[in-house]
Amino acid sequence: MTEPIDPTTLTVGVLGGTGAQGKGLALRWAKAGIPVIIGSRAAERAEASAAEYRELTGTDHVRGADNATCAAEADVVLAAVPWESHAETLKGLVEPLRGKILIDCVNPIGFDKKGPYPLPVEEGSVAQQAEQLLPESRVTAAFHNVSAVLLADLDQDEVDCDVLVLGDDREATDVVRALADAIPGVRGVFGGRLRNAYQVECLTANLIAINRRYKVHAGIKITDLG
Repeated sequence: MTEPIDPTTLTVGVLGGTGAQGKGLALRWAKAGIPVIIGSRAAERAEASAAEYRELTGTDHVRGADNATCAAEADVVLAAVPWESHAETLKGLVEPLRGKILIDCVNPIGFDKKGPYPLPVEEGSVAQQAEQLLPESRVTAAFHNVSAVLLADLDQDEVDCDVLVLGDDREATDVVRALADAIPGVRGVFGGRLRNAYQVECLTANLIAINRRYKVHAGIKITDLG
């Protein structure tokens, strides 16, 4: 029987850790006792955010660094950068991400006067673009559909949401599921191979539309799993 994964033994790097989704996940992981490195193009900006997150969580295991240092010193790395800079960011991190688990949570979403809509991705999905750019990394896709607002609101003891985890490396997806489970109220659910990531990435457009109409912070729940 496989030993359960203890996520507190991992250091998680968050590329884009100064943005909304990166901030929310960094806060929740730090609160759960997981060491976190905030990554940004500017180390000073990353450290400023890390100082804020240490204060918010009452912990001392959050620090800031430039993206390359973040990628090199973390065991698992989350890509939470804007879609527009996704490829450029990852191209510069091939070496420090070699052999690492990369969690891609980037959504290819556009906005116009009709609201949010999915953007086409030449490689099939954002996660598949990451896979092509990082052929020696263990690319997974997860955390696309969980509200950044709820994650960042530490007055909310739990975040009631399932996280679909996709990837072709079973061990890597198990690690990412454990990181999801470390957030109170969240459950990591294997959602299929990486080639199925696009519809999960684009589902965020539907959730944004729901949130706007009903004034909520909607997520997803998978039924019949017990």
